[in-house]
Parts: sequence; C-alpha cells; structure tokens
Amino acid sequence: MQIGVFAKTFDGQDPHSVFAACRAAGFATVQYNMACSGLGSLPPAIPQAAATRVRDAAAATGMRIAAISATYNMTDPDARNRLAGRAAFDAIAAAAAIMGSDMLTVCSGSLDPHDKWRRHPDNDLAQSWSAMCAEFEILCDCAARRGVMIGVEPEPANIVSDAEKAARLLATFAGGPIRIILDPANIIEDVPPARRSQAIEHALELLGGHIALAHAKDRHDDGSVAPAGKGVIDWPHLLRGLSDAGFDGPLIAHGMSAAEAPGVASFLARQTGESG
Repeated sequence: MQIGVFAKTFDGQDPHSVFAACRAAGFATVQYNMACSGLGSLPPAIPQAAATRVRDAAAATGMRIAAISATYNMTDPDARNRLAGRAAFDAIAAAAAIMGSDMLTVCSGSLDPHDKWRRHPDNDLAQSWSAMCAEFEILCDCAARRGVMIGVEPEPANIVSDAEKAARLLATFAGGPIRIILDPANIIEDVPPARRSQAIEHALELLGGHIALAHAKDRHDDGSVAPAGKGVIDWPHLLRGLSDAGFDGPLIAHGMSAAEAPGVASFLARQTGESG
C-alpha cells in the first residue's frame, strides 16, 4: 500500500510547495484538491498550464496523485449548484490525465440544502436514490469520455450511507467507472464497540473487489474524528482485511492537522511496512 494524505491538509496555493510539505511529512501520494493550485475546489475550467504545473510539481517532489477531488453535492436541492458541480467535474476530468491521475472523488450527496455532509431524513426516500442515480449517469458518461474512474465513499450523512448502499450502487452501474473509497471510521460510526470488527469485515466482504482507494482516519470513543492510530480502529485487523480482499492501493490519511501529519505517516508506515 502507498501511504498518502489529503493534499489540502497543508496550506498553500502552489502545487510544488504543497507536494513538498506532503513529502517532508512522510507521504508518497496524495488525494489532490484544485484549491492547492489556487483555483478553488470546484473550478469551472482548468488552464492547461495549471494542470501541467501540478504534473511537474509531482514529478519534482517524487509524489504520486492517487485521486483528485471533484466533490459536490450530487443531490443538492438547488439545480444550479448541481449544474455547476457537473461542469467542475468535467473540467477536472478533462485535466486529470495531464496532472497524472485517473480517479476523481465525488459525494453521493445529501438533501440538506446547506451542508452536503449533514444527514437529511429525505436521503432515504426512493426518489432521492433515483435522483442520485440520474446524476451518476451524467458523471459516468463524462468519466467514460475522459478516461477516468469515479471514487465513491460510503458516508453516513450521504445517500450512499453504508456498505450495503455502496454495493447497490455498484450493481446499478455494473461494468461502469464507479469504484469504492473505503474509510473505516465511516463504517464504524455509531456501531457498538463489540460489533466494529464485524462491521468492517462485512464491508470488505461486500466491496473488497471494488475498493480502489482507502482512507485512514480514526474515531475516539465518543465518536469524534481522530488521527489514524489515536482512536478505536483496529488497524492490523483492517489492513489484513484489505490485503485479503486484494487491495494494495493508496491509503490516504486525513482527519488531522498539518502538525499531526508526520506522526500519522510514521504510524501508517509501521503498520503497512511501507515508507514515504
């Protein structure tokens, strides 16, 4: 597994300085965000020169770009926001090959009109699932044209809220460009301590062959987010499960400050036997 980090963990709007900070902290790969190029997270267009700067900065610092964020609320009640999100997805997808990545990460969405990471009771309605799938059809067509994959993370506050719904999404778009991002802290949210290992095993059983990227954040006993290694997740158990499922891809850390990042990189390197 390659140990990586959300590039946005580190301040800066120049890709070289951001990549250099990631490398200095002990990481070998990133989940990139166009805000690190000073363009905002969802730019309506990406100049070729900006994409080239990302590619060149990655090469100069020895970093790999595992994925690029194209995260907007796919079920935003405001159609104008969805339209802007689609345009940004297409712009990022069009530049992804130049930057050196073939995966874009997205958010399956929430009906909350103000916060895509906040649960809304209407997320569970059949029409919400249908609306999300209609949006995914648009993105899948774009991804096929641009030659990229779409990384979807089961998020408790989103429509694809758990492993079962992620498996349902995969079945709906079987043979398409959708892949899974597995975050163990999401899988165990609100799960009693005695059932956490079972929950992770169940997610791996359902999704293992489709996991293209894993996230590394943790949770404290009270449910709050913690840096990897500082919470309740059984990392040896998780990593064995990922390996048994055939996963040997990027393990991307987040949920920590820039100051905490070197310690997280060191912890993950010890757990996986990798080094930055």
